[in-house]
Formats: sequence, C-alpha cells, structure tokens
Amino acid sequence: MIIWLASYPKSGNTWLRFFIVSLLLKENNEVSLKNLESIKQFPTNYHYRDFSISKPDLGNLNKISKYWVSAQKKINSDNKIRFFKTHNALCKLDNNIFTNEENTLGTIHIVRDPRNVISSVNNHFHHESLEESKKFILDERKGIFNKSKIEHNNIFTLPQVIGSWKTHYNSWKLIRKNYILVKYEDLIEKPELEFKRIARYLEPLIKLKFTDENISKAIELSSFDRLKKIEEKEGFVESVRNLKTGKKETFFNLGPKNDWKKILDKNIIKEVNKKFELEMKELGYLK
Repeated sequence: MIIWLASYPKSGNTWLRFFIVSLLLKENNEVSLKNLESIKQFPTNYHYRDFSISKPDLGNLNKISKYWVSAQKKINSDNKIRFFKTHNALCKLDNNIFTNEENTLGTIHIVRDPRNVISSVNNHFHHESLEESKKFILDERKGIFNKSKIEHNNIFTLPQVIGSWKTHYNSWKLIRKNYILVKYEDLIEKPELEFKRIARYLEPLIKLKFTDENISKAIELSSFDRLKKIEEKEGFVESVRNLKTGKKETFFNLGPKNDWKKILDKNIIKEVNKKFELEMKELGYLK
C-alpha cells in the first residue's frame, strides 16, 4: 500500500522525504541525498513498463492518466508498504482519478505559503521573472513535465497535473484515509513538535516505534544547512540544469531564509492574497 508524500512543487517535499529516510535508518550518520532514491516519485516510466503504451505517449497526460490507478494496483500487488512523492493534484482527467483509497494507506500533505513558493519556483524552473512564477502558481491548467531534467538511470518522471496552488491544496484534502496536513512553516518554527507528530502518525501505519532520540537524530540529519552542504559536496540528481548556461542550479537555495516580504513586489502580493484568500486564511497565512 502507498503512503503519499503529496505537495505542490517547491513546498518542502524533499525535506520531508529526507526526514523519513533518516528516521527509518535511525541513527545512521552516513545518510546522504542518495538515500532519497528509496522514496521515488510517482508516476515514472518505470511504473508503466507493464502497459501497452508507446514511449512517445509517455509524454501525453491523457494517455498516462488511463493507467494511474492500474499502475498503483500493480505496485500494491505484493502487499508491501511504500512511500511515494508526488506533485500531482488529486484530480480526475478524462474521468480517470489520480488515486483512490483502495490503493492508499495514508497521505502526508505538505503545504507552503504560496508567496514563498513563487520565489522558490522562480529559481527552480529558471523563470525570467517573479511575474512569470506568479502566473505559474495561479494557472488552473498547469502541468509539469521535463524529461531531460529528471532522467536518472533511464527512469524519468511522467507529466503531472498540478493546477494552481489553491486547486492543488484543496484537491488533496478530499482524501481522508489516514490523512495528515503539514505546514512547511511549522517544520521551520517548531521542528521538534512537528516532526514528532509526523513520526507518531507513521508508527501505526508502518508498525514501527521511534524513540524521541530517533526523531531528534533524524531532525538533525535532515536540517536544511546539512542538506545544502551535502549538495555542495556531492551534487544532487534532482537539481535542475539551466538550459541557458548548461550548468546545474542549486536545489537547496534559500530554504528557511526565503522571505516573500523582501522579495515580492506589492502588486504580486496583492494579487496572490486576493486569489487565494480563503485557503490562505484557512491555513493561517492571512488574518
């Protein structure tokens, strides 16, 4: 069965994955970014290897959506528990739903203040301006797919429907089976409390017990500063190559230092606040 780590792009999914990997490996000080490969992304071409779909069609959302649930049934056929990262919204496309409760054991849904998502998206996708990144998170029909930037060991992420930040957030709230909502900001402001909450959530699902020491060690191993240093030393397969310069950009960029108040102009702030007012108030991002 699948435990989803679901998020809009650039909302802390990689940080969450690294914490979980560190937690499962307990007090292993050698945990590196390579260990993230144990929590893969869905969907990838690998998950579609048993279906009659041509390689060109792997870039077609309408074609791959037909196999979303079938691929998950295949994954779950051995009755093992697996974590999967996804940026896909919990949506329907041509009447094909992304996932269902029959294939889902639980969902950790991580969200981030959309105003900070803008500057992070801007860096990651090499947008020309913050205005372009604002349009990215407002786009109700947004999808993401760039085979060349994620391909690793001949495995690449298939197209994903993400929609706007608002639509994505609201979509994953619909899956109630063992659902937990995590705010990126809470991981920064109260890591001991929030990461412990995640660990206690996981215990009955994966039938493991974690001591407070296990959790504290995992928090230490997955700190932003440590991840940034590892990337500087070893590189990171998920970092994106700038198509203009040909060089890979830093994946762990600003992290906790990302502050929309210092980065965004007032017009962008005003528009985002207006478009996402209800959801941002619900999450405490607006008063």
